[in-house]
Amino acid sequence: MAHRSSSSSVISTVILAIAFTLVPISSSFPFIVLHGISEQCSGDRVKQFTENLSNWSKSNGYCIEIGNGVWDSWFLPLEDQVEEVCDTVVKKMKQLRKGYNIVGLSQGNLIGRGVLEFCEGGPPVKNFISLGGPHAGTASIPLCGSGLWCVLVNKMIKAEIYTDYMQGHLAPSGYLKLPYNIPSYLEKCRFLPKLNNELPDERNTTYKERFSSLQNLVLIMFEQDTVLIPKETAWFGYYQDGAFDLILPPQQTKLYVEDWIGLKTLDTAGRVKYISVPGFHLRISDGDAKQYVVPYL
Repeated sequence: MAHRSSSSSVISTVILAIAFTLVPISSSFPFIVLHGISEQCSGDRVKQFTENLSNWSKSNGYCIEIGNGVWDSWFLPLEDQVEEVCDTVVKKMKQLRKGYNIVGLSQGNLIGRGVLEFCEGGPPVKNFISLGGPHAGTASIPLCGSGLWCVLVNKMIKAEIYTDYMQGHLAPSGYLKLPYNIPSYLEKCRFLPKLNNELPDERNTTYKERFSSLQNLVLIMFEQDTVLIPKETAWFGYYQDGAFDLILPPQQTKLYVEDWIGLKTLDTAGRVKYISVPGFHLRISDGDAKQYVVPYL
C-alpha cells in the first residue's frame, strides 16, 4: 500500500512538471507607448519613461512614433495619426500579434483609443493605461499658457476651431469641446464625437464592443493638471453642456449613463481604475508609476 502511494506521488510530480513546462506560470504581453503633443519617442523624457516601464515590468516596451513626432503631433489630423499607428501595429510589429498593452500619454491616449476602436484586424489590446488623457475633450488648446499672446491666439483658434481648415490642419481641434457650442462640435468636429460614439444617428456597436473588451482600463488624473481643461476629463468627466460652472463626474455624463462606448460596462465589471496622483500634467513619480502602471504591464 505504501509502495503504491509513493508511485502515485512520483507520477503526480512528473505530470505537474510537464504541465508547467507546457503552460507558462505567467504570461506577460508587450506594451506600446503613445506620446503626447510636442513630444517624440527620441525625447529624453519619453525615452526614459518607456525604458523604465520595461525594466520595472520585465515586459518589452515600444514607443511608437508618428511621422516626425513633434510637428505631426500638432498638425497631422488625429484620424491620420490613428491610421498610421494601426498600420504599424497590424502590418509591421510581429511582437504584438498575440496581444499587447497600451500606455497613453496625454493626446496619445486618443490615438490609442482610436487604434483600439477603429483598427480592423488588429491584435487584441489587453490593458489600457491612460496618463492625463483628454478622453471627454478639453475646453482649451493645450500647452499654450496663460500669457496675453496665448489668450489672444486661443480666442482666435476657438472662433474657427470647427471649420474644415482647422479640423484638417490642427490635431487638437479634433478633441476641443466647447461646452457653449455643442451643436457645432457634434456637427463639425471630426474625431472625438466619433471616438466617443456621441453622434445619435451614428453610434457604432463595434466601437463599444472593442472598448468594453479591455481587461483593465486605468485612468490616471493629475491633481495639479493645468493643461487639460478640466482635469477631470482624464476620468471621462466633463463640463455640463452649455456652461463652465459645473463639472460632471464620469458616472453622471450621458456617455456613461447611456453607455455609448462601454465605459459603464467596464466599470460595472470592476475593470476601470480611477486614480488620482499629485503633480502637474504627466509629472508622475517613479513610485506612482510602479504602483499604478507597472502592475498592468
